[in-house]
Amino acid sequence: MRKEIQPKPLDSAEINLDSLQLVKAKDTVPPKKSALLDKIKRKALKYERIDQKSKTITLYDQAELYYQDIELKSGIIVMDYEKQEIYAGRIKDSTGAYTQFPVFKQGSNVVEPDSIRFNYKTKKALIWNSRTEQQDFRIKAEITKRENDSVYYMKNARFTTSKDIDDPEYYFITNKVKFVPGEKVVVGFTNMVIADVPTPVILPFAFFPMTDKAQSGLLLPSYGENNQRGFFLQNLGYYLALSDHYDLALLGDYYTNGSYALRAEGRYNWRYKFSGNVNIRFEDQIIGERGFPDYSKQRVYNVQWTHAQDAKASASSRFSATVNMGSSQYFRQTINQANVGSQLNNTMQSSVSYSKTFNSVPAVNMSVTANMVQNTATQQISMTLPTLQLNVDRVFPFAPGDGPKKGFIKNINFQYTLRGENRINTTDSLFFKPQMFRDAQIGMQHTIPVSTNFKIFKYFSASTTANYNEVWYMKTIRKESDVVTRRDTTISVNGFDAFRTYNFGASLGTTIYGTFKFGDNKKVQAIRHVMRPNVSYTYNPSFDQYFEQYTSYATAENLVKNYTRFEGGIFGAPGQNLSNNIGFSLSNTLEAKVRDKDSTATEPRKVMLLNNLTFSTGYNIAADSLGFSPLRISGGTQLFRNKMNINFGTTLNPYAIDSRGSTIDMYNINNG
Repeated sequence: MRKEIQPKPLDSAEINLDSLQLVKAKDTVPPKKSALLDKIKRKALKYERIDQKSKTITLYDQAELYYQDIELKSGIIVMDYEKQEIYAGRIKDSTGAYTQFPVFKQGSNVVEPDSIRFNYKTKKALIWNSRTEQQDFRIKAEITKRENDSVYYMKNARFTTSKDIDDPEYYFITNKVKFVPGEKVVVGFTNMVIADVPTPVILPFAFFPMTDKAQSGLLLPSYGENNQRGFFLQNLGYYLALSDHYDLALLGDYYTNGSYALRAEGRYNWRYKFSGNVNIRFEDQIIGERGFPDYSKQRVYNVQWTHAQDAKASASSRFSATVNMGSSQYFRQTINQANVGSQLNNTMQSSVSYSKTFNSVPAVNMSVTANMVQNTATQQISMTLPTLQLNVDRVFPFAPGDGPKKGFIKNINFQYTLRGENRINTTDSLFFKPQMFRDAQIGMQHTIPVSTNFKIFKYFSASTTANYNEVWYMKTIRKESDVVTRRDTTISVNGFDAFRTYNFGASLGTTIYGTFKFGDNKKVQAIRHVMRPNVSYTYNPSFDQYFEQYTSYATAENLVKNYTRFEGGIFGAPGQNLSNNIGFSLSNTLEAKVRDKDSTATEPRKVMLLNNLTFSTGYNIAADSLGFSPLRISGGTQLFRNKMNINFGTTLNPYAIDSRGSTIDMYNINNG
């Protein structure tokens, strides 16, 4: 609308172009600026009604309105140009029931009220019976005041994590709420309600973070009922965002029969270094009513820890852990652990390991490992706490620093290996009690192999080896027999003890090649036979000095028995049997060169006829009988152009077998 203003009369001599332009500019009233910053798109199923007198537009039945980032859907929408407001509300259907409730959406925020009044200029709004959801956090309020697109104030509200905000299993009621979408929810005096019954759980105020970035805050519980423990609240707790690298959640469950559970769940992560999580769970479980036969009470626990080191963290050391330990009945009896696999699995396994390579000369590799296997059915626990392994790389003491190693002396080399273990076998009831450590088996083994290899007369390859083994134990045994009870007993003897063993071996072998040619025009052009005969010698002495005798009264014969005090040790015991053995073996390989059926092929095809057809046996010089070892034959071949492998083997005993199946000192050839 334009309002014409009459200018003051002027003398014609004073009129010029500039003054006319000035008068024209002052003579016109500028139009009123619209509050709308963008176009409004609208539609409705039944009708759109424009009222010029009231300056309103009414959309009815499945009404929709779109303005900038605002989407509004409702049964009825009324747009007032004079007040610059939009009203949306529900409508009644043919049965008189309310339907088509408003849905107000701005960005990722969605509000579903009974009705809403929105000022599109100030961005303020009044909302009745609003329902909103943010990260599984649902709020319903009688009256909501929207200050702007980032702050809402609510009165007489309820909030919950239940999926049905109108009929939740549990909820919190409060008279004041400040809601900042995507950031936080702050509430005043709050009371918890279960099944529409107020509880004694009261909070003077509470703060709930809603950002994508981790922040400390209260964790809302879930509500339910258990046949054996009554009503419960589960997973009530507090989340601690301790830093960008680690966090911690403290959780608890409570049951109306007095049972409770406490849990601590932590995570940590250092980029390019390591990551892991720790879960510690404790439950005080009560089943049934006190005084009744089915009443029971027990405490169970479980500890889980996983740790993984990033491959980029260190090139010379590595640490990892996978721990799952606790009460044998934990997974079967806990009701807040939806893990069917853990309930059905009757073993829990744990392993913690550390390894490091020392870049010295020679290089040294060290590893320390702790293992635990827990059988939840038998309640047996087997542990090695720890296992120590130390390996020193091969050393050539007489060889030059660089250059080839030729000859017997220069090829002499040795290694060193250390292995120590602390083995514990116990039960749930004795776990980490003094008896558990008294029954431990502790041992350490030192192994030094020395070897060399060299050529004899250019065509024969010879090698020799000697092994030294030393074992330390912190516990040995002593055997006795009681003449009265006529029983043998084994007594544990605490204290350091050790034994040392050694053995020697040598071998001599060569390779013989033979080729049979049939001509290039033949289908089979040639057959190649490779034989590898080998003679070996091994010597294992008898270590009688570590053996003792005792008279056993367990039988009528009163036998004198030999034993070694190192029996049952984790690294074995010394042997009493002398072995002075010569071994023989012959390995054969047969290959054929066959003309290829493909006329374009330039080379003949190789066909494996026999692969490692091996004959091996031995003879123990120290044996007073049955000196020969069985003859073992094994081999294989390939069919269908190497697509199928066939292996075979057999064992031939040179000695006869009696009716009881025992080998006797008589050759088969002489036994008929």
